[in-house]
Amino acid sequence: MIGKITIFGYCLLFIFFFSACNENDERPNLAIPANYEVTNYTSNATIQIALVNQLIALTDEAKRGRAGTSVTKTALDNLFTASNPSLEAEATTYYKGKLQGTNGWFDELAKASEGTYTPGTPTGEGGVYGSESSAYLFDENGLEYEQLIEKGQFGATHYNHAISLISESMTEATADQLLAIFGATPSFPNSGSGNIAVNIRDKAMANYAARRDKNDGNGFYSQIKAQFIKLQAALKAGTEYNQERDEAIAEIKLLWEKVNFATVINYCHTVTSTLSETNLTDNQKAAALHAYGECVGFTHGWRTISQDHKKITDTEIDEILTLFNAPQNATPTSYKFVTDAVNELPKLTQVINKLKAIYGFSTQEVEDFKNNWVSVQNR
Repeated sequence: MIGKITIFGYCLLFIFFFSACNENDERPNLAIPANYEVTNYTSNATIQIALVNQLIALTDEAKRGRAGTSVTKTALDNLFTASNPSLEAEATTYYKGKLQGTNGWFDELAKASEGTYTPGTPTGEGGVYGSESSAYLFDENGLEYEQLIEKGQFGATHYNHAISLISESMTEATADQLLAIFGATPSFPNSGSGNIAVNIRDKAMANYAARRDKNDGNGFYSQIKAQFIKLQAALKAGTEYNQERDEAIAEIKLLWEKVNFATVINYCHTVTSTLSETNLTDNQKAAALHAYGECVGFTHGWRTISQDHKKITDTEIDEILTLFNAPQNATPTSYKFVTDAVNELPKLTQVINKLKAIYGFSTQEVEDFKNNWVSVQNR
């Protein structure tokens, strides 16, 4: 009798679990709309919109140095710590340490302002090199700290904030918050140019996603747009669709990172192309050092981001920074790319090949990364 009861019990358990699995199998597929819902975007993402705009304000202050105007460390510090939450509160501990403090990057930029610079054996504190639209502010080693302040924080602050939003307790508002800190809006214009209204044009990393996208429906921008729409739909549909939610999050993170390092490749191409020419003007050399500074900034900002949320490792980042003559723990020798281009430019090819291998970029993609497609297509 006991044996029959036990067998009967097992049968009931089997039926229960089979029914539960069957119900899960019959769950409707996630309905993904064609467009991202805009209704509560601004109210949900107030903090993230403010963080993006605060970095723009900080960058604008740093840019004043390009004109030979004095920029103070105090002014930069204040903009970094202003508002709640501040850029300082959201940045990685590592990057905060690089930006702030005596001889930090804010301090170095301030010391270089009002000076003049010519690439060569480092002397003084640096200054402006080039003229008019090709005037940039460099330290005595030829590194443009403005780029580390801005482009580095696309990773160290914006992306670092984004991963702080990702948790088991995500709500419908989280999609809006992630979209805003990426720098996009529900309109997804695929352009950060003056052809687009200021209130909807792409900013921060979204702007560079647009530049890397050929606008054929297959590029990084189009892909990440699709994943944001999927994420919003999954969050609205409820916990039964956590798998789709997590799939979208994983793709958004990887695409965000790919955009960042595809842009490093873009600027490596620019530096190599410019400095391979002969009889260069000071403006051409300054523009090349500026593009090189973008490479360093975009790369350095991802250092110490949790390995759970990035593909590249800190070891690989350090190898790349060393190839850039800007090791994270030593004095940069950035000027050598101008003064000894024949021997230094091959390092940029090594960087391109490393990034191609890390992210599995195709040869055609690496070639396409030479272009700013927003400018090419005038969109």
